Amino acid sequence: MKRQSQFLAACVAALSCVFGGGSATAQASDPIRVGSVMAITGPASFIGDAEAKMVQAIADQINASGGISGRKLQIITYDDASDASKARTLAARLVEQDKVVAVVGGSQTGSAMAMIPVLEAAEIPLVGLGGGVSMVEPVNKWMFKASHTDRMACEKNFADMKKRGIHRIALLAGTDAFGVSMREQCLKVVGNYGIQVVANEQHGPTDTDVVPQLTKIKNTAGVQAVMNVSGLAGAMVTRNYAQLNMGAVPLYLSHAFASNAYIELAGKSSEGVRLPAPPMLVVDGLAANDPQKPVLLDARSAYAKVSKQPASAFAGYGYDGLSLIVNAIRRANSTDPGRIRDAIEQTRGFVGTSGTVNFSANDHLGLNLDAFRMVEVRSGTWALVD
Repeated sequence: MKRQSQFLAACVAALSCVFGGGSATAQASDPIRVGSVMAITGPASFIGDAEAKMVQAIADQINASGGISGRKLQIITYDDASDASKARTLAARLVEQDKVVAVVGGSQTGSAMAMIPVLEAAEIPLVGLGGGVSMVEPVNKWMFKASHTDRMACEKNFADMKKRGIHRIALLAGTDAFGVSMREQCLKVVGNYGIQVVANEQHGPTDTDVVPQLTKIKNTAGVQAVMNVSGLAGAMVTRNYAQLNMGAVPLYLSHAFASNAYIELAGKSSEGVRLPAPPMLVVDGLAANDPQKPVLLDARSAYAKVSKQPASAFAGYGYDGLSLIVNAIRRANSTDPGRIRDAIEQTRGFVGTSGTVNFSANDHLGLNLDAFRMVEVRSGTWALVD
């Protein structure tokens, strides 16, 4: 009896050391709570709904395989309805009420930026999914990014234009937070590619068409391509483009429209449109030895179980965001938010759907331009650009 008591005491002591201490019984049985704030409804729902579904799908997959060291992973998801101010309120709820150890989300740049002061004060790491480079420049100790930046999208488009001999372009930018940021980033780097912006128009996020702006661009001499930089209006711009018979001039979009939903909304008008995207859209066209292919196939399979739609680049961002957190929890052998943060920052060689991530104290993005693939719409589907 004495030996049995000693054995049980030793077990309790061992368990108290797992995942950062605390009550042994609670630590051994309680789920690991990770928060998720996504734009499940509202104008950005085509982004956030896919991300939320993928995050839950991966959590279900992990739990079906035994969880994390025997503990279930619980995702506490809230819908910010594409509203940054609501995202901030929900972040406070995750901290004060739900006691999460990390957060994945912020489908839009504005939402992620609104949440970070709350999470920074609580010292809880956030892996954001928005597109703006402002999320990681300057580096914030508690903010990481699982998606490509607007600047990277500018550079990838400009590199493709340069290959096609395009030197004079028009910019059409949205006044939404993402559009403003991407326009700024594009103007900063366009000169590096020997390209001149000869027309520069903007449209509001609630505009019902962009015919006036496109008409001005059409009447500008020497425009060889048009690049739309917004987070919400890609399909509308594409349809108006076709209405004005501008198809002889190539149309480029931001990576915000890297999904089949864009093709469905834009219809036949989308033929020939190019944009930079993670390889999720073209996984079947990748070489068999591509290191990302097994990850992409796993993500696509997981997503198929929770959605009847093909996995988009945004679903891939959700996959990477949660996977980075789970990977960090396992390596840290702790659910202490500070230790999770440190482990995320120490992530090297992590192959995700977006590319191979190498974080450091000075780089909370961890991706380079090669992580993007250039794609275009061909016969109603996405295809790799040769």
